[in-house]
Amino acid sequence: MDTRSPLRDFLRTETGSAAVLMTAALAALVWANVAPAGYESFWHTHLSVRLGAHGISLGLREWVNSGLMALFFFVVGLEARREFDMGELRDRKRLALPLVAGVSGMIVPVVIYLAVTAGHGSAQGWGAAMSTDTAIALGMLAVVGRRMPAGLRVFILTITVVDDFVALAVIAVAYSTRLDVTALLMAVGVFVVVLLVRRAGVHRGVVYALLAVVAWAALLESGVDPVVIGLAMGLVTYAYPASRSDLERASGLFRKFREQPTPELERSLRAGLASAVSPNERLQRMYHPWTSYVVVPLFALANAGIPIGGEQLVRAFTSPVTLGILLAYVLGKPIGILGASALATALSRGRLRLPVGWGSVTAAGTLAGVGFTVSLLIATLAFRGTDLEYAKIGILSTLICSFLTSRLVTGVIGALPRPARLRALLGKAETLVDLAVPVDPDRDHVRGPRHAPVTVVEYGDYECPYCGLAEPIVRELLQDFGDVRYVWRHLPLTDVHVHAQLAAEAAEAAARQGRFWEMHDLLLGHQGALDLDDLRDYAVQTGLDPTRFEKDLDAHAGAPWVAEDVDSADLSTVAGTPTFFVNGRRHYGAYDIDSLSAAVRAARARAAVAS
Repeated sequence: MDTRSPLRDFLRTETGSAAVLMTAALAALVWANVAPAGYESFWHTHLSVRLGAHGISLGLREWVNSGLMALFFFVVGLEARREFDMGELRDRKRLALPLVAGVSGMIVPVVIYLAVTAGHGSAQGWGAAMSTDTAIALGMLAVVGRRMPAGLRVFILTITVVDDFVALAVIAVAYSTRLDVTALLMAVGVFVVVLLVRRAGVHRGVVYALLAVVAWAALLESGVDPVVIGLAMGLVTYAYPASRSDLERASGLFRKFREQPTPELERSLRAGLASAVSPNERLQRMYHPWTSYVVVPLFALANAGIPIGGEQLVRAFTSPVTLGILLAYVLGKPIGILGASALATALSRGRLRLPVGWGSVTAAGTLAGVGFTVSLLIATLAFRGTDLEYAKIGILSTLICSFLTSRLVTGVIGALPRPARLRALLGKAETLVDLAVPVDPDRDHVRGPRHAPVTVVEYGDYECPYCGLAEPIVRELLQDFGDVRYVWRHLPLTDVHVHAQLAAEAAEAAARQGRFWEMHDLLLGHQGALDLDDLRDYAVQTGLDPTRFEKDLDAHAGAPWVAEDVDSADLSTVAGTPTFFVNGRRHYGAYDIDSLSAAVRAARARAAVAS
C-alpha cells in the first residue's frame, strides 16, 4: 500500500542525502586540516583508462568533477523531464513564473558579487555565486519547514533545475579554457545520433550508454566541461504513466510464462514489464540513490577540504571573494526570487500565479541561498590558490546563513494567526486538477455530506486485496473528518481479477434498488467469495428483491455505468487500484490514515483560503 510518486521518491532521497553530503564535507575539512599534504596528493593521483593507442588520464578529483558529476546532472535532467511530461510543469503556464524567478535568482547574486569584488581582480569567479544546491536546500526544508505546503518543494526544485541548466551553460561558455572545434562537432554529432536512435524506437540502454560515453570523451577533448552531456541525456528521456493496455499485456505475458516457463517467454516477460514503465522512471530509480548517496558526497569529499585556522578565517572574511559569494547568496537569492515573482505577477495582471503564498516564496528565497555542488565546481574552474580557498569558505558559510535566515522566516510565518498563516503559505494558486471527470453528486455514489469542502474519490476493484485493506482506512477517515465526502468509482482489473466485473455490476444492480453501499461493504468484506451464488446470498442479506437483482445482473444493466467509470479512469491515466484523488489531485503515497489525513487537511486548508 505504498505507491509513491517519482517526485516524492526524488524529494525523499534528496532530503536524506543532505545529511550524507554534510558528513562528507565535514570529513573533507577534517582530512584537509589534519593531513593537508596527504589530502591534496591523494586527489591529484592520476588514473588512466586506455584502449589501444587511445586513452584518458585524469586526476582523481577531475574524474569526480567531470566524470561522476555527469551522472548527477543526468539525474537532474531526468527529473526535469519527468516534471515537464507528468508533473506540475505539464501545464506550461506553470513553468513561466518559476523560470523567471530562477533566472532572476541567479542574475541578482551575480550583480551583487561583481559589485563587491569590483576592482579586486576576482570578477572571474562570478559563476560561483549563483547556483543553489538542490540536496541541501530540500534537506533544510525538511528541517525548518515541516509545515510548509508540498507545492513549495516543487517550486524550489524547479528553480534549482533552472539554476543547473544556466550553470552548465555558463561552465560550457565562460569556463572552457580551450576549444577544440573538431571534437565539439563530434560530440554534437554523437548526440544527434542519440536522437535518431531514440526516434527509431531503440530501447536498449547499453546503446545509449555507449553513445553517451563517446560524447563525454569528445566534450572532454573539446575543452567544454563534459558534465553537459549528462543533463542532455536526461532531458531527452521520456516520462509517461503506465497505461492500462501495457499492464494488461504484461499480465498476459506473465500468464504465458506461468504456463510455460521457457527462456524465450522469460525474455518477453522482462521486456513487457520494462516497457510498461517509462525509461525515465526506471533510470531515476536506478541512479538517483547512487548520485545522492555516493556521487555528490564524493564530490564534497574531493572539493570541500581546505585548511582552516583563526587567522585564515579573518583574512577570508575580509576578502572580496568570500564576502561577494556570501552576500550574493544570503541577499541576492531572496531578493532575486521574491522580486521577480512579485514583478511577474504584477505585470501579467494575475495571469501568472504563484503555486504557493508569499510567505512560502520568501522561504524559497532563503532556502535557495545555499550553494555547494555546482558552486564548488565553478570555483575550482575560476580560481587557484588562496582565492580558491576563500571561495570555498564563502560557499561553506552559505550553509549556516541560509539555515538561520530560513529558520527565521518559517518562525515568523508560524507565529501568524491561522487565517493569515494559511494565506501566507498557500496564497491564491489554482490547484492543478488530475481528475478528468468531476464528481457529480447526482450520478456518482457518494458517502458523507452531499456538498463538502473535501472530496475523496477512489477508483477500486472489489477483488483487489489492496482495496480491501484500504476500506477500513476510508471508514476511519470519514469518522475523523465530518466535512469529507467519499466517492467510489469502479475500475475492475479483469485481466487479473476474474470476478471483478461481475461484482461491480452486482453493486450497480443493488444501487438500482437503493442499496449500493450495503452491497459495496459486503463485497469488500468477502473478496474471496464473489461468484454468482455468493452475489445472490449478498442480495438477500442486503434486503434486495432477489428476482429483480438477478434479472438486472443477467441483463448486465449496470455494465454501462461501470464502463463510464472505466472510461473516466482512462482519461485520468489511472492504471491500478486503489487510486485516490483528493479534491481532484491525485494522491501519491501510502494508503494509511496518516497519509490520507494529511492530504485531506491540506485540501481543506486550500479550500478555506479559496473561500
